[in-house]
Amino acid sequence: MTTRLRDGRALPATHHSLAWGVSGGMAGTLHVLAMSGGITVGPKEGRTILFGRNRLDVHVCVGEDDQRISRHQGTLTHHGNQWWIETAGRLPLRLPGSRLLFNQDEPLPLEPGYTPVFLRGSHGREHLLEVHVRAGTDQVTATHHSASTRPPRTWPLSPVEHLALVVLGQRYLLHEAYPNPLSWRQAAEHLDEVRPGEGWTHKKVEHLIVGVRNRLSRAGVAGLTREEVGEPVGNTLNHNLLRELLESTTLVPPDYRLIGRTE
Repeated sequence: MTTRLRDGRALPATHHSLAWGVSGGMAGTLHVLAMSGGITVGPKEGRTILFGRNRLDVHVCVGEDDQRISRHQGTLTHHGNQWWIETAGRLPLRLPGSRLLFNQDEPLPLEPGYTPVFLRGSHGREHLLEVHVRAGTDQVTATHHSASTRPPRTWPLSPVEHLALVVLGQRYLLHEAYPNPLSWRQAAEHLDEVRPGEGWTHKKVEHLIVGVRNRLSRAGVAGLTREEVGEPVGNTLNHNLLRELLESTTLVPPDYRLIGRTE
């Protein structure tokens, strides 16, 4: 039988990304979500949440069909009015900023708000575990992704714009320490792998992205034109665009699944 908590609440696999915020619950309430579903539990000294590949022995199943992921990959524990994360499996957990957490490391405290956790599986697969700790009224959340009472404004994108931006900004979605956008040519080559036969070229990708930049610039987003940032421009315009899309939660880590590498 799957591990359960008496006062926990299951989150369905169809639940929206935790990057868009959470509702209800006292300060310190923990939300954990993977592709297969997740759980919400309140804070309690000594409470432990297990996650890993073996659905029958963990609270949140992640990487169920990937044998590189350990049956018990990691643990979330509430201690001293705070949630802590630690690695139990052989593979390290990757946290924002490319921080690697190995099984010999001390548990790491989780700040209030949203934290994406990545597990590198077989054949380059990236398994995503979303974690959200509800902040108290007197706490300032560590990321602008986590506000639940006043969600940020998201920007409308067409499906093809959304896909192109996920490819262009994939390093940002993986929360690498110093991400850069892909070049137009790299993005076109990747899009041609994901959606073959659609005539992807670097000019087509550039046209799509520049259109989004111009639209957001007209709506008041700063730093999206050459006149604003000056020369040399380099990747600055696309970097600023991707930061805005991430900070507004228009793009969120689960979007990486669109290019077939995250589960």
